[in-house]
Amino acid sequence: MRWGAHGLVDLFQSAPMRALFPGAEPGEPATIAQVNVAGGLAGGDSAEFSLVLDEGAAATLTAAAAEKVYRSLGPPTRIDTRVSLAAGARLEWLPQEVILFDGAELSRRQDFSVGPGASLLLAEMLVFGRAARAEIFTTGSAFDSWRLRGPGGLLWADTLAMTAADLAHPLRFGGAEAMATVLLAAEGAATHRDALRDIMPCTVLRPGLLLARALGRATDIRALVAAPVPMLRAAAFGLPARLPRLWRC
Repeated sequence: MRWGAHGLVDLFQSAPMRALFPGAEPGEPATIAQVNVAGGLAGGDSAEFSLVLDEGAAATLTAAAAEKVYRSLGPPTRIDTRVSLAAGARLEWLPQEVILFDGAELSRRQDFSVGPGASLLLAEMLVFGRAARAEIFTTGSAFDSWRLRGPGGLLWADTLAMTAADLAHPLRFGGAEAMATVLLAAEGAATHRDALRDIMPCTVLRPGLLLARALGRATDIRALVAAPVPMLRAAAFGLPARLPRLWRC
């Protein structure tokens, strides 16, 4: 998908992944909603998503519902994401959580690049097991690779490789039900550190790059992520201090 300063420029999509474009609320940028019409991904499934924002374009990407990764009978579920922001573009990457069913095998790679003056607000959640059913992630694994590149090259790289045994280990995940990542890549990002630190642990990785991470109960983590997103989008982007509409439905 390619998004320009005046809207959609190019789109190719195939089942089961779809992109929808609900009307934006007043004061909001255009909304791109990811939808998996199959309801989830099974072992052996592969999903790819590519988004390019042209110079000066602005958009909010979110999702109509959580992404479900079902139990695998052997092969992993693969998700590959590539996002590129041209000079001066602005993107809010705010999908809902990815839920790993017990026995799921996830292999996910996410590659973001930001051009000069571009800005990115990102919030992602991984949930281990179906908390609403008191399901515990006792078998399975997750490989989750992140890369963020700027005009001068690599800005941040992070890879999680864990198993259900790591999740239960008291010195690793300590039985956490979920983990969250919040990242702001923008000029002046460091000025928001203290406000974000009041909500969740965070650090300035380098000038223009603010990162927060948290582990805990699934409901607590979702509430934790729901707090800094309105604050950061208002402070850094001058947008209304609220969550995307699909998060509030």
